[in-house]
Amino acid sequence: ETLGKRTEMLCQRRALVAWLQPKAAAASLCGALAAALPPGLSVVQRDGTRESRSVPLPAFSFRPLTSSGSNERTSFGCSWASRRFSSLSSLPNEVQRGPWRKMNLYTAVNDALRIALATDDTACVFGEDVSFGGVFRCTQGLAEAYGRDRVFNTPLCEQGIAGFGIGLAAMGKTAIAEIQFADYIFPAFDQLVNEAAKYRYRSGGEFNCGGLTVRAPYGAVGHGGHYHSQSPEAFFTHCPGLKVVIPSSPAEAKGLLLASIREPDPVIFLEPKWLYRQAVEQVPEEDYLLPLGKAQVIRQGEHITMVGWGAQVLVLAELADNLKQQGVSCEVIDLRSLSPWDSATIEESVNKTGRLLVSHEAPITSGFAAEIVARTAEKCFLRLEAPPARVCGYDTPFPCTHEPFYVPGEVRLREAV
Repeated sequence: ETLGKRTEMLCQRRALVAWLQPKAAAASLCGALAAALPPGLSVVQRDGTRESRSVPLPAFSFRPLTSSGSNERTSFGCSWASRRFSSLSSLPNEVQRGPWRKMNLYTAVNDALRIALATDDTACVFGEDVSFGGVFRCTQGLAEAYGRDRVFNTPLCEQGIAGFGIGLAAMGKTAIAEIQFADYIFPAFDQLVNEAAKYRYRSGGEFNCGGLTVRAPYGAVGHGGHYHSQSPEAFFTHCPGLKVVIPSSPAEAKGLLLASIREPDPVIFLEPKWLYRQAVEQVPEEDYLLPLGKAQVIRQGEHITMVGWGAQVLVLAELADNLKQQGVSCEVIDLRSLSPWDSATIEESVNKTGRLLVSHEAPITSGFAAEIVARTAEKCFLRLEAPPARVCGYDTPFPCTHEPFYVPGEVRLREAV
């Protein structure tokens, strides 16, 4: 039973290697494990023989990408496409009519930055290594298209990046700063929470740095360890004056990033790096905005409400699809904005289902799930059928080799449901 649970958790990653002794019993176990694997994964025995499955991938699964560098390197499932088109249904008709283009999340971010630079002559993009495209290629081609006086590298000094962005925004410019990994945003913490967040308040509205947007890739990536995998969103939700936004798909990334750049308040925009190349869908090529502070119901259900953001939304959606086959109807909500957050949508859902589960990668203690659970328990107490549950990361540093056990996966989520 323990082996089965651990195997299921490991199967959430791209490969599973079981070093089994080449005996008849081991070979039988290897075959059983292979039959339970997600499509495209293999079990390799010690003698080198391989058991694998080769069947069509289901919708909403992550496909490995080729090295071609093209936007055509992977496809998307029908339920992903249906969800995204639904979430964009409030856009103007001219945007809905197209054209549309297949993008992954990092190319959607790049497209949003291109539009921001093209439509605002005061906009500048800066950070470590951004002039040649950045570690994740999100700024690729921008310096060549808009000039190195508007897209430029900075020293390796996150405090300086944030301070420069605050000053640039205070002078009426649009400052789009990149912190190379969200794990390294902490040297800039003082500038962001004591300067950017309070600039308008402390001057009585005479000055502000609302033109500042700070982008940072966050969360698990499969091999990042404790310095390249953290989820620091809860630190910033505790600070009035900052908005915190996290997309979960390419279409969301483009619409929410453009909205954040044009928002008259400083925004921390966290991008789930696990999805940079894994998440692919059709995205409108036109300039469009998605509202900040508004959650999106991506699965309708009756028995339980499940809330997440970033890459965890896809884990919840896939779990909801699997549980539906067993007669459990799950409503899944993509929070999208954590500050401000859409408590009304969650309360409406919980009043209907009577149950709540919130999941995120950050440690459970003082994570943002605690705020959602507390508010919902206060507002929906008489309608709750069970205590609200949290399935989150553990209160430990983010591990490297044990990442599959740390990140909330289907096994832990299913048990909580």
